[in-house]
Amino acid sequence: MNAPPSTFPDVEAIVVDLLRNRPELAGAAVDESPPPGFNGTQRVVLVSRRGGAWVDDLHLDQPLIELEVYGPDKTAAHVLTNAARSVLLRSRGTAFGVSHITDVSEADGPRWQPDYVYPAANRYLCVLRLSVRTV
Repeated sequence: MNAPPSTFPDVEAIVVDLLRNRPELAGAAVDESPPPGFNGTQRVVLVSRRGGAWVDDLHLDQPLIELEVYGPDKTAAHVLTNAARSVLLRSRGTAFGVSHITDVSEADGPRWQPDYVYPAANRYLCVLRLSVRTV
């Protein structure tokens, strides 16, 4: 039996790094958890791994990454969602240390969904599948 990969990538951190400080997402907080004082109406992109699989022989991680995107209104949240998706869909070929994004595809396109924790929230969700090879 093979040992677990020693360089298993932190894909959430990679996606946060890809999205943070991008001009397309100016003024939006991007992180793995909500910022202090979050109430669902701020411009925020939350990044979460929602499954996927590690292919040991190929040193390939194929995570499903969910973007949970909030805005002050439904239109603003939709625009921010599309901006974040666009950045990720263009990230093929990007390297982070020993991790290389070899492919990106959409697994579940943007959909508006109520947020039961933050009743005033305007939230869109989408899921992308990344292929991240470690060397």
